[in-house]
Amino acid sequence: MLPNRWEKALKELDFAFQPIVGINNGKIVAVEALLRNTKEAGFLSIFNCFDEAFSDGVLYQFDLKLRLKALKKFSLLGIDNIQLFYNLDNRLLYMPDYKTGNTKKLLDELNLSKKTLCFEMSEKGTLKDPNSITNMVNMYKQEGFDIAIDDFGTGISGLKLLYYSEPNFIKIDRFFIQNIQTDSKKRHFCSSIIKMAHTMGIRVIAEGVETIEEYYTCKDIGADLIQGYMIQKPKTDITKIKIVYSEIRDLYKEDKRKSELNIIDKDKIEIIDPLNDHSSLHELFSYFKTHQHNIFVPIIDKFNHLIGVIEEKDIKKISYSQYGLALAQNTSFSTKLGTFIKKVVSAEVSWGIDKVLELYNINESEVNNGIFLTQNGKYYGFIGVHNLLLLSYKRNLEIAKDQNPLTKLPGNKKIDDYINDTLNELNDNIVHFVYFDFNDFKPFNDIYGFRQGDRAILLFADLLNKLPKDIFVGHIGGDDFFLGVTNSTYENIYHIVQEIQINFERSAKNLYKKEDLVNGFILAKDRFTILRKFDLLSVSAGILEVRSEIDSKFDELLGELKKSSKLSKNPVGISIL
Repeated sequence: MLPNRWEKALKELDFAFQPIVGINNGKIVAVEALLRNTKEAGFLSIFNCFDEAFSDGVLYQFDLKLRLKALKKFSLLGIDNIQLFYNLDNRLLYMPDYKTGNTKKLLDELNLSKKTLCFEMSEKGTLKDPNSITNMVNMYKQEGFDIAIDDFGTGISGLKLLYYSEPNFIKIDRFFIQNIQTDSKKRHFCSSIIKMAHTMGIRVIAEGVETIEEYYTCKDIGADLIQGYMIQKPKTDITKIKIVYSEIRDLYKEDKRKSELNIIDKDKIEIIDPLNDHSSLHELFSYFKTHQHNIFVPIIDKFNHLIGVIEEKDIKKISYSQYGLALAQNTSFSTKLGTFIKKVVSAEVSWGIDKVLELYNINESEVNNGIFLTQNGKYYGFIGVHNLLLLSYKRNLEIAKDQNPLTKLPGNKKIDDYINDTLNELNDNIVHFVYFDFNDFKPFNDIYGFRQGDRAILLFADLLNKLPKDIFVGHIGGDDFFLGVTNSTYENIYHIVQEIQINFERSAKNLYKKEDLVNGFILAKDRFTILRKFDLLSVSAGILEVRSEIDSKFDELLGELKKSSKLSKNPVGISIL
């Protein structure tokens, strides 16, 4: 029993629910329970409430009562197949009355499964004991609960925590999401985290999305789910929570920037009938008799979430034994079905073929049969190894067609597509196109040969490949290159381009003989076959800033830019207002 003060506080406290939705369809996947009325309950803030509970030694019992309160409210929502995200204080583990099993009792009382609840654990506040959150995650994972790491990127444990705890979700902190569309460092950080999480089979939630621009950027870098004021503010009135947030679905449909090439071919996806994890051993035997071509069966829970597979070879000893049928019909033995379930490598179908193939390459030793696909966490289908290899071959052909054979950078078709797509969706955005052209490249090629010329081209391509991933890099051909950047400033682009010019001029000196370096020029024939001096290699750059629709032809503007850039050692800019 809690002290009277805390029982009174519980009566005042309430929970608001905030939806977590699919980034591609706006369909609700979960709600996060957020504590409200802390001031009415006599506390300065939510943090103060839990600090006092910890000081009074009642944190665990108080939190259990709060869990029950949140679960009861959640059970009134009436929306099937969604989860409740509930925040846990890392200090619970150190309460003397802490013990496992109490949450399951609460769920049983309300007739809810373990998969209903996902515990959120924050990286914040881990400075005193960095291991506390890892211990907490492992404790609840062993009990069968889903885990989300909240405020990812703000604590000190970071990647170590991700490695050891293997949560089901990570939530990227609002700090990294705010104005992400204009901050290349944030985009690069979040993109790297998402890529790493997906490789480990972890789904990523972008937390605190408030604007359309933030939404599009989160979608483009691969976030799976979103949460924030743009979708809905936390609501104590649960009747305001929707099943589908159509405005998100409409935004996705309106976004024409998605690449059709990266979509997984539906004819390569096999729909293998799954079995529920509560099926009996007898039903498992019957499954393989009726599905004689299947060597495994996907196992799902009551929410259609993929749990793993059972392979036929693992039950053959029992099914063909003298007492196999009797065991299968024994209800007490059927509860041991879980002992046959194996973990699988799975991917969200929305990730696209490139990420699926990357996942296959990284986990090749663990992928015996293929990769399983999910959609918003629910079982969707399966791609066998044979089909993965076919998709890989097809994808490599597509990429090869659209890239420069020397530098492997996107070629003219990709550049044209990028320009057209960007200009068609300009709206209030600012876009910068950068054109690079080597100076005095022909005489260098004539004197040093094409092999050395190719080295100069590869040297420049390597400099461009080191740029942030949100900058589009293309190779027009020969010594002509292209960059495309959205939502940046002219000053920022100018600085990037100037740095590329300086680095290239410095690096290209390594391609020359000592004599030419000392002279600072080479002697070669010009187009009129007259021998004259040519400067050492450098690169011209023109920046086209576009803020509104272009009436004149784009090629003409690029031609004008190319001419003017040749007259200056610094980047030259043209602005279309």
